[in-house]
Amino acid sequence: MNFTINGTKVTEAKHECTIVGVFNQPSFDGELLEMDKAFQGYLTDLVKEGDISSKPKKISKIHTFGKLNTKRLLFVGLGKQKELTFDLLREAIGAAAKSIKDMKLSSFGVALDTFVTEEFNAEDVAHAFSEAFTLATYEFYGYKQKSNEPEVLLESVDFLTASDHKGVRAALHVGYAHGRGTNSARTLVNMPSNMLTSTKLAEYAAELGEKYGFETEILDKEEMERLGMGALLAVNQGSVEPPKMIVLKYAGKDEWKDVIGLVGKGITFDTGGYSIKPKDGIVGMKTDMGGAAAVLGAMEIIGELKPEQNVVAVIPSTDNMISGSAFKPDDVITSMSGKTIEVLNTDAEGRLALADGMTYAKHHGASYLVDVATLTGGVIVALGTDKTGALTNDEGFFEQVLEASNEAGEFIWRLPYTEKDKKRVRSSKIADLNNSPGREGHAIMGGAFVGEFADNLPWVHLDIAGTATSASSYELGPEGATGSMARTLALLVERFEVEN
Repeated sequence: MNFTINGTKVTEAKHECTIVGVFNQPSFDGELLEMDKAFQGYLTDLVKEGDISSKPKKISKIHTFGKLNTKRLLFVGLGKQKELTFDLLREAIGAAAKSIKDMKLSSFGVALDTFVTEEFNAEDVAHAFSEAFTLATYEFYGYKQKSNEPEVLLESVDFLTASDHKGVRAALHVGYAHGRGTNSARTLVNMPSNMLTSTKLAEYAAELGEKYGFETEILDKEEMERLGMGALLAVNQGSVEPPKMIVLKYAGKDEWKDVIGLVGKGITFDTGGYSIKPKDGIVGMKTDMGGAAAVLGAMEIIGELKPEQNVVAVIPSTDNMISGSAFKPDDVITSMSGKTIEVLNTDAEGRLALADGMTYAKHHGASYLVDVATLTGGVIVALGTDKTGALTNDEGFFEQVLEASNEAGEFIWRLPYTEKDKKRVRSSKIADLNNSPGREGHAIMGGAFVGEFADNLPWVHLDIAGTATSASSYELGPEGATGSMARTLALLVERFEVEN
């Protein structure tokens, strides 16, 4: 998509459609006032009569009938200026983007300055616009035969503003990078597992590494065996697909220190193993690599924006299948860390893969750890489908993750993590840990198990089992994969400050 910026007034610009922000206020001012004059006050009448709504996220479309060079105006309701938040601004723009998509336009204009407030300048609005538009218009086309109807692709967006063009252009680039990285994560999650195996996921990561100059390492099964990655290998035992341990390293500093480790669960399909899922629960398990997708989406954003921060991304990947060689309840396995694990539930496999992923991230010099995973159904029971559950062993580091999630508009709720929780995952009589201490506090137990492999490093666990997908369309996307946490992880890296 091509973004152009010019200082032409809205009353003079020529587009098929121009998007205009409208606030709930006594009268028009600025560019809206000039537009109203061109309409001989008719826009004011339309607002009074409710044909143009200023209610948040309400979209109103009118034809200009030659009063302006622009053929149509698309008004975006923004509510009261003092009550506008960045999340609301982003969602309102997303609603407008969906309307533009339905209109099948190849180009359109944006009256950028009509969205500006004392709180949000033109650069803020530009960031919100490019991010929201990219997210809201995402579509996974799947594998249906193409229709003969010609497809109209959006080619350009013309931003009309009196503000500094250089700053606006930079903000557009940042927002677009965030949106595109999230969309890449969405596509990975939406893909069926027969087309996105661990091998294919590794190939995708390698292509990403080549594009952005990341140091890339892909471990195969034999290399994992030599390194003693018994937890990930146990999950893979029942599969004919080989496992992969995927590593991408981005050096944003001259010295490899203060490294943020992003560890994403990459289970490309989860049957539950011998603790098999019911027929309803097994459908949709292609999405069990949502954590891996979030990490790869974040790495795309990082590669595009190049923050001054060191990052290592680690993705342990396999599917969890059933066969004569599959691991079983009552098995005892040895993780890369040397800790032994009693397997009480083969459907609690993600935490086993993450165990070796966490250890390998430390092997590559991670100083801080964030794991992200579609880990437990328990987090959905506890928090619903719109909140990501979190655990942490470090208050300061968690606050930085939380701030990043707030900026991304991705809600995180911290769950308690106590010494009693740690004792429960250490409760095996024959091994160091057990992978499933029971149903009570399920989401906490899953995270607490992963935390055993953080050791003394600052660590945050993010359970996106509820937020990785959406059952219905919303302002910033369609039904299906959401790309949850891709932007949060990227923003954490962009904003990260080392604590003294």
